[in-house]
Amino acid sequence: MRLKGRTAVITGAGSGIGRASAALFAREGAFVAMVDRDGAGLQDTVAAIRRANGEGSVHVGDVGDADFANSVVTEIVTRHGRLDVLMTAAGFSCGGTVLTTDPADWDAVFRTNVGGTWLWSRAAVPQMKLQRSGSIITLASQLAIAGGRGNSAYIAAKGAIISLTRTMALDFSDNGIRVNAIAPGAIDTPMLRRSFARHADPDPVREASRNRHAMKRFGNAEEVAEAALHLASDASSFTTGTVMVVDGGWLVA
Repeated sequence: MRLKGRTAVITGAGSGIGRASAALFAREGAFVAMVDRDGAGLQDTVAAIRRANGEGSVHVGDVGDADFANSVVTEIVTRHGRLDVLMTAAGFSCGGTVLTTDPADWDAVFRTNVGGTWLWSRAAVPQMKLQRSGSIITLASQLAIAGGRGNSAYIAAKGAIISLTRTMALDFSDNGIRVNAIAPGAIDTPMLRRSFARHADPDPVREASRNRHAMKRFGNAEEVAEAALHLASDASSFTTGTVMVVDGGWLVA
């Protein structure tokens, strides 16, 4: 087991990449604190963890709420005495250009994606500094590197996450904390399906996205979870400040 005896917090654990990562981390021996605003989704993740013979706890709330982040991290550290891994997988996308995106939607995208990365890192880093060890895994996107159409708030937020990841890696490297980002391609998750549903005719948009990948398919959440496991484990002990691209060849196609 690559995470035996370790404690992890995963935001966005109610579905998609967060859920797949929670189940995999639990199967690899970690206690997983699962965070999401979707309580019903978290219960499905709990079931997945139980099937993996793992252990975890459920925390329902808004990842953009600083008090919520602090309270969850404090609870986990009080119960387990440490925090080894933070994965900020919570995400939100609304679609739209800079002209068509409502300011409230722009703020909501940044609150979840960037705020949800910053606030949870801010809550986790003090304990990791005390331990002189820890791995923080953020979720970017291949679109933050390549650019894309009609999703300006989301792409800008994911670009900010890459920059934040790199500066945190530098700020806390002397404290034994590693900080890395994963940049997935289009992954078959509820968020991706909702993004296609925003179009009047989703089918051609879906096929264009699928064919944009060199591998001519969408990724699945478990494939991204494997990358997260690598970054969470000692196998990546000399890796920090990097962006691990898991995109089926999107950037090279």
